[in-house]
Amino acid sequence: MDIRGDGPGREAEPDNAHAPGLPGFAAGPVLAVAAAVAGFEVLLSGRYGFHRDELYFLVAGRHPAWGYIDQPPLTPLLGRGSVALFGDSPTGLRLVSALLCAVTVVLVALLAREFGAARGGQALAAACAACSAMVLAVGHMLSTVTFDLLAWLVVSLLTLRLLRTGDGRWWLAVGAATGVALLNKDLVLLLVVVLVPAIWVAGPRRVLRGWWPVAGALVAVAVVLPNLWWEAAHGWPQLTVAAGISDKDGIANRLTFVPMQLLYLSPVLIPIWVTGFRRLRRAPELRWARAFAVAYPVICLVVLASGGKPYYALPLLLVLTAAGCEPTVQRLQAPAPDSSRRWARFAAWLAVGALANVVITLPVLPARLLPAVTWIYPEQGEQVGWPELAAAAGTGWAAVPPELRSRAVVFASNYGEAGALARYGAHYGLPVPYSGHMSFADWGPPPDTADGPVVLLHPAKYPAVERYFTACHQVAQVDNGHALPNQEQHAPILLCTGTTAPWSVLWPQLRHYY
Repeated sequence: MDIRGDGPGREAEPDNAHAPGLPGFAAGPVLAVAAAVAGFEVLLSGRYGFHRDELYFLVAGRHPAWGYIDQPPLTPLLGRGSVALFGDSPTGLRLVSALLCAVTVVLVALLAREFGAARGGQALAAACAACSAMVLAVGHMLSTVTFDLLAWLVVSLLTLRLLRTGDGRWWLAVGAATGVALLNKDLVLLLVVVLVPAIWVAGPRRVLRGWWPVAGALVAVAVVLPNLWWEAAHGWPQLTVAAGISDKDGIANRLTFVPMQLLYLSPVLIPIWVTGFRRLRRAPELRWARAFAVAYPVICLVVLASGGKPYYALPLLLVLTAAGCEPTVQRLQAPAPDSSRRWARFAAWLAVGALANVVITLPVLPARLLPAVTWIYPEQGEQVGWPELAAAAGTGWAAVPPELRSRAVVFASNYGEAGALARYGAHYGLPVPYSGHMSFADWGPPPDTADGPVVLLHPAKYPAVERYFTACHQVAQVDNGHALPNQEQHAPILLCTGTTAPWSVLWPQLRHYY
């Protein structure tokens, strides 16, 4: 099979010559599915508590900047806006995630429409997105992945429109969407780096010619320029963080890449996205979209080679799923004596997948039963126990002699703990916490006049930290109250008499990224 574009020796007919006009948008069923998913997410949003990353975003949002050590500025600003509009609570923070989740469901349906899906195919695409573990997970919690998934789908949709119409002006929209995505997460560069060569290989190459691609790139750079300026001024710290992720988790990421691809989307959707992949490779009417069939395996190879996280390639699986929805519906609608039973079996199959993913990714289980799912999705357990951690730190603070508290410091070993103390610590009389982890390091150090005792949280995962403090002994221990073995369960609270040097001297050594 020839998947090359319009290179030398090929006939003059453009690759998109047979691209059909778009069917009407199935607004009723698609918006109904999107609204149902968003409503369900909001209903469950407050059942546990904040995730460690969300606690970090809440603090980062109060320190607005064009960049942070481990991320661009968009997600913390979205979090700040969400709590300002909807209230300082898990539900208030996560309403923006639920809304973005609904938009993601609509985008998958629009992708299916771009591939020629009629009303039934678009409705199925929306239902597939609603069943996906990844979509449900990012719709529940505010994270950089929440907007990143949506951004990849927007860039993919605009690129498909560019390829289908051949109108180079779509490059401006692609560039703008890419620039906004880069203000949230640099990962969208992976999509761009893979898609452009894929278009060169699979066609239509004519969309890569002329000044429109250059104009689109300039738009992207103009949008993301403030963050690039911040990164350059701070020594490109996000590259340091990314390298650390690969070094620390690269082997595990490679070993789990294939199973996690299947689990993150949903095993029940495998036949649909495989159908979509085959369709993009073989169907003459989708010859203009063949670049996406090239892009997905290439992205998988790049992620495997770099040791990136398995979910990095998942947005393109949703694109393949969208491509497979129309032929799936046509098969189900084919005349047959058992057609009604065929639909019933298919609907039951989707429902089973959706139910499994709801249990794994959303807070439906009692907290004490979370070990049943945290081995698959550990982020569930990281929403439990933060008020209890603050209470344990309060016990440690109570052990500081009152006359020394004006010179005492509370120091947390990671941003989740520091974020929890910033959120809940005032109830226990705690001062503003400090940490050397990620961007918390930029919001310190304590003044050198703070030369009194130090309440030190959780050195177990960061044992080297204790050597910077003197005469430490344990005064409390974290207990989340559910016997849940998450990262902070049974973490020690130490009381130290002081530091081995002034804070300004120690701070560069206390900064860490992992």
